[in-house]
Amino acid sequence: MSARLPSWAWVTGLTAGAIVAVAFLAVQADGGPHPTATAARPSASKPAPKGSAAPKESAPPAVPNASGTGRRIVYSLAQHRVWLVDASDAARRTFTVWAGTVSPDPGKYSVYTRKDATTGSDGVQIEHIIYFTAKSGINIAFSNAVDGSSPPPASGGKQTGGIRMPKADGTALWAFGTEGTQVRVVK
Repeated sequence: MSARLPSWAWVTGLTAGAIVAVAFLAVQADGGPHPTATAARPSASKPAPKGSAAPKESAPPAVPNASGTGRRIVYSLAQHRVWLVDASDAARRTFTVWAGTVSPDPGKYSVYTRKDATTGSDGVQIEHIIYFTAKSGINIAFSNAVDGSSPPPASGGKQTGGIRMPKADGTALWAFGTEGTQVRVVK
């Protein structure tokens, strides 16, 4: 007489096999090349007339020369731009940001703490807060508004050290900028 396996055993075995296959594929995908992506920005320009060629997008700005080497976050004060640079010195993503009223000095820093969400010094609900320095008693950190909005200009001489970005870019920076990640600030 042959013994039959109960149906729950078959389901459990198939589920375990599927999980192993998905985990294997995820590891393979993570080890492969990562594309360079930039955040799309809506344009206020008129659409091209029908039948005309769409305008060519320009290449994203190159990572600044004096920004170090290896895996790092690069923040350009003059360009109001951030690059996420991988270990091979390739920019994985770049995007523009809105700077606070207090800017960090050019130099080399490291992410020293992260916070999921809080209220910014401007009263806006923010998330994905990545702290990397302080200046004149003001913490300087990357973050994005929970609602995706850009920060209003600081009023009344209020000092803010938040470097804000669109929500999708904040999510990407949060995934990239773990504690200890190098941050290079350039002019």
